[in-house]
Amino acid sequence: MSTKATRVSYGEALVELGKEHQEIVVLDADLALATKTDLFRNAFPDRHFDCGIAEQNMYDVAGGLSTMGLVPFASTFAMFSAGRAFEMIRNTIGYGHLNVKIAATHGGVSVGEDGASHQCNEDFALMRTIPGMIVMCPADDIEAKQMVYAAYAHEGPVYMRFSRAASEIFHDASYSFKIGKAEIVKDGTDGAIIANGILVAEALQACRLLEEEGIHTRLINMATIKPLDEETVLHAAEECGFLITLEEHTVIGGLGEAVCSLVSEKHPVKVHRLGIQDRFGHSGSAKELLDEFGLTAPHIANAVRKMK
Repeated sequence: MSTKATRVSYGEALVELGKEHQEIVVLDADLALATKTDLFRNAFPDRHFDCGIAEQNMYDVAGGLSTMGLVPFASTFAMFSAGRAFEMIRNTIGYGHLNVKIAATHGGVSVGEDGASHQCNEDFALMRTIPGMIVMCPADDIEAKQMVYAAYAHEGPVYMRFSRAASEIFHDASYSFKIGKAEIVKDGTDGAIIANGILVAEALQACRLLEEEGIHTRLINMATIKPLDEETVLHAAEECGFLITLEEHTVIGGLGEAVCSLVSEKHPVKVHRLGIQDRFGHSGSAKELLDEFGLTAPHIANAVRKMK
């Protein structure tokens, strides 16, 4: 199957949106080539603003532009968005409930050779704590492009994380993304995997491995981390017996904890969280690091076997 990094999907979607909506502007922090907003800059140079290596300023500028009827998409690496500019995102964009779309690229250990300083594994947790903030992470090219369109249509602040590494494109033209609604990628009742981002494709491979052993595992693509699709999670808890959450993020504060908080209150069930286990990443190829941190198909399949 073909592959594409969702950061590329983001850049391509911006160009298409820009053709339709003149009020869209794009801001970047001297990383247009890496975040792929250079595609928008090339198409609409008068609507692209390079704010330099000044991420805090960039998000305040984006907030100001949003009060003028414009719809800013502000982009830099996840580490510099959720991390360096947290206060500005919280106090300007979040507190003001401004119509700013934060598009963070290079999240998770699959950033690879750039190492721990650039591998943001904490962004879901940080952004989830901001009242009114939508938090999302797409699984592939098709979902990423639809997510950008959905973010534009949503009135209010949105945080999206896009990947540096290419991921398998498993959706087709029939797929329809909706904020806050999970997707059942594969049905089954012998446990359920709830995943997002590039790990959904890894989980799908794990489900195929398990099916050869007669284990039919449900796979849920939870592209929206906040607001969580509670109905889909609770149905899985009731029908599947146990849940495994899977994210390229620390197990502290992200998708896994969102799921655990829900089921502990409304339908207690065993949950195993697969993610970064309270560690920093380090330099290496994306493939090597995902395997080392236990986030590839064989590790996922083994986690299901242990839970049964």
